[in-house]
Amino acid sequence: MVSDTAEHPARLDADRVYARIAWRLVPFLFACYVCAYLDRVNVGFAKLRMLDALGFSEAVYGLGAGIFFLGYTLFEVPSNLLMLKIGARRTIARIMIAWGLLSAAMMFVESPTGFYVLRFLLGVAEAGFFPGIILYLTFWFPAARRGRVTALFATAVALSTVIGAPLSGVIMQHLDGAHGWAGWQWLFLIEGLPSVAFGLAALAFLDDRVADATWLTADERALVAADIAAEQAAISHHGALDGLRLPGVWLMGLIYFCVVAGLYGLNFWLPSIVRDLGYDDVVTIGLVTALPFAAATVAMVVVGHSADRRNERRWHAAGPILAGAVGLVLSVLLADTPALAVAALTLAACGILGGLPQCWSLATAFLGGSAAAAGIALINSLGNLAGFAAPAAIGWIVETTGSTGGGVYGLAVALVIGAGLILGLRHGRAGQS
Repeated sequence: MVSDTAEHPARLDADRVYARIAWRLVPFLFACYVCAYLDRVNVGFAKLRMLDALGFSEAVYGLGAGIFFLGYTLFEVPSNLLMLKIGARRTIARIMIAWGLLSAAMMFVESPTGFYVLRFLLGVAEAGFFPGIILYLTFWFPAARRGRVTALFATAVALSTVIGAPLSGVIMQHLDGAHGWAGWQWLFLIEGLPSVAFGLAALAFLDDRVADATWLTADERALVAADIAAEQAAISHHGALDGLRLPGVWLMGLIYFCVVAGLYGLNFWLPSIVRDLGYDDVVTIGLVTALPFAAATVAMVVVGHSADRRNERRWHAAGPILAGAVGLVLSVLLADTPALAVAALTLAACGILGGLPQCWSLATAFLGGSAAAAGIALINSLGNLAGFAAPAAIGWIVETTGSTGGGVYGLAVALVIGAGLILGLRHGRAGQS
């Protein structure tokens, strides 16, 4: 059979082929993750009005914000292993449709119990999405090209706040009372439904593997398949049990726990921190909250590009994370000067989010096959336990001390520990023993 192109796979411009794949997949996956992250962090904005409306304490909010991650953690590994069986297309569609509907249903919360139940179910619904995407990228990009692609995808974490923070402020202010619903109720509804739409679109747009990609030529598919096969042949850990029992996987889980503690502490409490700096209008709070994450978007791309160009991951992960810890500490010390405090929070966001994708480049370098599915999910599960611990701990600290300062210091300590563990990795890898 005649090839779609006269070029032999070895003579193809690999940069052009992988750029074509990136332009096809990353924007769509990026949009999906923006929707996911809007659903995850909009509770931080709803908190500004929801607590008073429902009579919830800071501790109730902290527990509810964090309980999401219990459901998320319990179902991470099964969801990723299921993806190997049914494919990424149906997995992503299933997850997005379910979590969009559950996020919209948050508008009907009336009691702490209802808040806890829906947050837990939202975590169950979203389980497997992020590690599933990380696994999905390993089907299309070899490790040497994965750093910047992962960083580009993960910029959705930052840009979702850049988009969502001002949008949340506008919704809560201008739709408050419309049709008898509070602004925070409209917030959950409006920011939940796009996930359903993108979930349905995933069924038509995504391909499970390179072999299914009819938008690539036969030789382009052969080039990518050969690159991925050569990389997988060099990896010794392929069984699902390997991904659950390797010490390197558990170490990366601990590292990710420390980094996620800083990230979600910042996400869930940044609107409140900004309010405590003296900004009391919700639209202004939204705009100020967006600034650190807008800068972080740039930082993620720059760090990812540098890591790939130098083929170095350890310092590209640890260095920015240490800068994030410094930023958190400075935000407390400079709290009396709002402009400087916001600058410090910007440093924190740039550092945490700049180093985060490189942690995944370290993690995926020594896993293949089912071990990658199980191992990536386990790392994400362990890490996201911090999403439960950090908000709950900060909620308790705020209730006890009346200030977020002590909690922010604790997040900085977690980041320092995570960076130290990364620097202790042998040759920048988690190890395979």
